[in-house]
Amino acid sequence: MSTFSAPKGIPEYLPPESASFLAVRETLADAARRAGYGYVELPLFEDTTLFARGVGESTDVVSKEMYTFADRGGRSVTLRPEGTAGVTRSVIENGLDRGQLPVKLYYSGAFFRYERPQAGRYRQLQQLGVEAIGVDDPALDAEVIAIADEGYKRLGLTGYRIELTSLGDDSCRPAYRAKLQEFLRGLPLDEETRRRAELNPLRVLDDKRPEVRDLLAEAPLMVDHLSAEAKEHYEQVKGHLADLGVEFAENPRLVRGLDYYTKTTFEFVHDGLGAQSGIGGGGRYDGLMAELGGQELSGVGFGLGVDRTLLACQAEGLTVGEQARCDVYCVPLGEVAKRRLVTVAGELRRAGVRVDLAYGGKGLKGAMKGADRSGARFALVLGERDLESGAAQLKDLGSGEQRPVPLESAVDTIREALRP
Repeated sequence: MSTFSAPKGIPEYLPPESASFLAVRETLADAARRAGYGYVELPLFEDTTLFARGVGESTDVVSKEMYTFADRGGRSVTLRPEGTAGVTRSVIENGLDRGQLPVKLYYSGAFFRYERPQAGRYRQLQQLGVEAIGVDDPALDAEVIAIADEGYKRLGLTGYRIELTSLGDDSCRPAYRAKLQEFLRGLPLDEETRRRAELNPLRVLDDKRPEVRDLLAEAPLMVDHLSAEAKEHYEQVKGHLADLGVEFAENPRLVRGLDYYTKTTFEFVHDGLGAQSGIGGGGRYDGLMAELGGQELSGVGFGLGVDRTLLACQAEGLTVGEQARCDVYCVPLGEVAKRRLVTVAGELRRAGVRVDLAYGGKGLKGAMKGADRSGARFALVLGERDLESGAAQLKDLGSGEQRPVPLESAVDTIREALRP
């Protein structure tokens, strides 16, 4: 029995499930690439202040969930809990905001939050995100939402919905904030929730406790207090989504867990996942660039949970990704045959064919069991008699049909047999 185990709350993906994980991530990334987004590789940890200022000190992410520590130089650093602040910092630091706008980037990888582990909620979570920075255009908001929707559709998902709202802007949020705080002060809230109401009242609307949600039934809603400009922006986003054929449901009580969101805010919800039903979400952030030392430029983006999207696929019974690890499984019978098949396997791989080989001197029966487990379409068997005749036996593992294949033309013959 192993002395060590993986850290609590961190999923590991092993074959064959890892093939599905990779397929989910690649399908979502491909949707971003086809819309002109270029890849950015972000640091796994950053200056703690970046997240405190960028994400918001009143959020649960900053106040309760971040992995923060002092490095050997005494600097406070934090394992990244989300991607937008890091992308924005990189855009500013590398001067991308001084070039063609919008800057369109996508990223993927591990993010870290200290949470109570449960199904769909991990301490190391995998995300794919996009950010479009520099242009405040409702059509860009719609594009970002449509990219995620397209990625989910290409995976075959059908059991999700898009929830949409607007959180207003600086022209209407202060007045709404005061109105909401006045309402909340009249409620019998616990002390921690009261403190949250004074610091960031919108966060109270995100409270999941049934008793608190009942108290909030008559709370004023941001969408009823939008300025004329913010309302027009919201209407245009909805119009563009309709033009793109993206279905959505308005949810005026939608509140994302990060402070930087303004105007368009959205979430992808899959009810097949139970309590952790959000599989992705995002929105527009008007003040983040300036808050982090850059220009007064707006941005819009999303973060999609790769782990949760995989769980959603499994909940719908979808098989995504190529489960077979190879196309051809080579079965040598004897050392001389092994040397010959190792060479053939190398030639096949250089020709783009996925090939595995029965190592360890297995007999024919054991080697063929390995071939079946590999998911290969064909087994290439070579024994002493085959060496004498100069032809291996190519067996179709689906039909059981077997035929001799001259070794000198094995690569071309197998490539032809693998064609659809």
